[in-house]
Amino acid sequence: MKSNVGGIDRILRIAIGLVLIGLTVTGTIGAWGWLGVLPLATGAIGWCPPYAIFGWNTCTTKK
Repeated sequence: MKSNVGGIDRILRIAIGLVLIGLTVTGTIGAWGWLGVLPLATGAIGWCPPYAIFGWNTCTTKK
């Protein structure tokens, strides 16, 4: 698995995932907020399956 999620993308994914999970735990939103696990996981590992399928990459290239 080659990393395909770049720095800002990773930070946003982790932040969104944590916010969704936090809102779910506090009862602010319903159970659908547990979907926040997906962006949290993809941000944490740096690899996103849909990015791989479509050939997208937000990582910076080394020159």
